[in-house]
Amino acid sequence: MFDLLADFAFWKALGAIIWVNLLLSGDNAVVIALAARSLPLRQQKVAVFWGSAAAIVLRVILTVFAVALLQLPWLKLVGGLLLLWIGVKLLVPEDGEEDIASSDNLFQAVKTILIADLVMSLDNVIAVAAAAEQGPAEAKIVLLVLGLALSIPIVIFGSTLMLHLMERFPVIITLGAGLLGWIAGDIMVTDPAIAGWVQAQAEWMHEWKAVAIAGAIGVVAVGKWLAAREAPPLAEPEAAGNGETPKG
Repeated sequence: MFDLLADFAFWKALGAIIWVNLLLSGDNAVVIALAARSLPLRQQKVAVFWGSAAAIVLRVILTVFAVALLQLPWLKLVGGLLLLWIGVKLLVPEDGEEDIASSDNLFQAVKTILIADLVMSLDNVIAVAAAAEQGPAEAKIVLLVLGLALSIPIVIFGSTLMLHLMERFPVIITLGAGLLGWIAGDIMVTDPAIAGWVQAQAEWMHEWKAVAIAGAIGVVAVGKWLAAREAPPLAEPEAAGNGETPKG
């Protein structure tokens, strides 16, 4: 264990897990608040606690399975492509708000929180499992448990602060999307189906992090392009529309 604490790769992977989870869990935190909003204040805290606790346990289990599946041939390639899509989606503004029904029944609110969190957590599970691949092989489970344990309470109790920071400093989201693209490129070249060929014929892909860099740049470029394309057109000045000459 002490050897791991001195391993830079361990801390780099742990930081990536926490950052990715914080970045992708903002919506989940909003869902938790929406699902419990009709309960009395005291029951809101109980619903948030138990709904979040159940969601955390199930998410850890799903992520452990995802890490195991990423060891099979071709699945790192598939996971990497999904991660590229998640990174691009992060930069494209979503239309509308989540349609989450609130409930004045404690059990129903907990169930809503659990189901909604699981439905929305596919991207988290894939991204966190991929981030764990950046660390030492023998520490993957430790990384997952520590990363999720540290980040999820921050999401639950600090979601409003995180959302404000992302709105005020959009570069946080851009850097996060780039990180997802980097991780996607890095894990794709280590897929068992192509790792032998890469090592024999194209070691530079792994050694120089060429695919990881391309993934980061590609995600940011495509995401920004799609965001600009979907942005509403700028409104024409009112004066130009009625033939008046602007004053000034």
